[in-house]
Amino acid sequence: MKLSLIRPNIGDYRSSDAMPPLAMGILAARAPGWEIAFYDEKAEALPFDDCPDLVALSVETFTARRAYAVADAYRQRGVPVVMGGYHPTFLPDEALEHADAVVIGDAEGAWERLLDDFSAGRLQPRYAGDRSAPLHDYRVDRSIFQGKRYAPLELVQYGRGCRFACDFCSIHSFYGTSVRVRPIDSLLREIETLPAKRLLFFVDDNLFSNEAELGLLLDAMRGLKRRWSCQISIDVARNPRLLDRLAEAGCRFTLIGFESLLPDNLKQMAKPWNRVAGSYLSVVRALHTRGIGIYGTFVFGYDSDTRDTIERTVDFAIESRLEIANFNALTPTPGSALYNRLRDEGRLLSPQWWLDPSYRYGDTIFSPRSMSAEDLAHGVFAARERFYSWSSIGRRVMSGEVPFSPFRIGLTAIANTISRREIYKKQHRLLGC
Repeated sequence: MKLSLIRPNIGDYRSSDAMPPLAMGILAARAPGWEIAFYDEKAEALPFDDCPDLVALSVETFTARRAYAVADAYRQRGVPVVMGGYHPTFLPDEALEHADAVVIGDAEGAWERLLDDFSAGRLQPRYAGDRSAPLHDYRVDRSIFQGKRYAPLELVQYGRGCRFACDFCSIHSFYGTSVRVRPIDSLLREIETLPAKRLLFFVDDNLFSNEAELGLLLDAMRGLKRRWSCQISIDVARNPRLLDRLAEAGCRFTLIGFESLLPDNLKQMAKPWNRVAGSYLSVVRALHTRGIGIYGTFVFGYDSDTRDTIERTVDFAIESRLEIANFNALTPTPGSALYNRLRDEGRLLSPQWWLDPSYRYGDTIFSPRSMSAEDLAHGVFAARERFYSWSSIGRRVMSGEVPFSPFRIGLTAIANTISRREIYKKQHRLLGC
């Protein structure tokens, strides 16, 4: 039988920063005997006449409106639809208005049961994955990514979950409170099959699950002599020896959630521990002197934030020579404590903003305390414009703080150029269009 796997974009357009979605490769690897087609709307237009026996969509909150339109079109052609991912996990009833079945949580186990039931003519509306199942049978079919225009890096996964529960994050709601990691030997075998010159990116929400597990990974990666990047919590900077081991193991870029310069905001977002690593500037210098670039993320809209807060944060990001940065307005998504709190306080401007036909990317979704919704939206976009101005890019790319590396300079320049392009492409875009 024929199975189509689809990753919708936030609208019907192509992105220049698309990366291969591991979730789709996991589904393909666990569907033996099916004839599989994979369509990624971030990299290619979706076919209008596709009529497989079954179609499966991976849905995020920002892509939900588009995903529902795509699903409705398939169902009108008589094709059964299943959905999975973060959004259907948190809002299965909403997703089932456009799908015949949803997978809640991890796909492993639940996906196989769904395919078996479909083949036997007994498809059920809900399938739940086991959030405590070990990752011993982790598999990805990367053949479905061939021929698509993706960024030149390879995605890998060591573990799932995060030991922290930040106010704006839904990871705990999806994965639970535990962190599960793969056996090292399985991970190494997978990495050894990937192109040797490609940068690896660990998609783990926080690679620093604990020092012992991170240490095992670093020892293994040091032997592979590969260049790689990751998302990691800022408290890794408390341990200079651990930073040394990161660099020795080949880590060249880290994504770190600085989030805010204000202690009151960090406390409100349940992230006061961000300060235990020392000043942000000392963290940046500790990584830079070891040849590790930084992708810093910041969020605006907590109760102490003002337009001046945004300006000072951009000052820090530019003056500290962050290689890349992301400035986001606080976005309450289903499954997060933030969404529930703002909903209960009556501060959501549109409780189902992801379905609101008037919502445009970049619009403020709630009423801030210390500035207007318009000021927040304008301030965030201005921050992005300023950080990604050509003069800012030039100064940061040629920063003298990090040891000279053609690889770092080239990658930073490309990443900034792509980020600048995507900022202008997405701003004010209606979701689903």
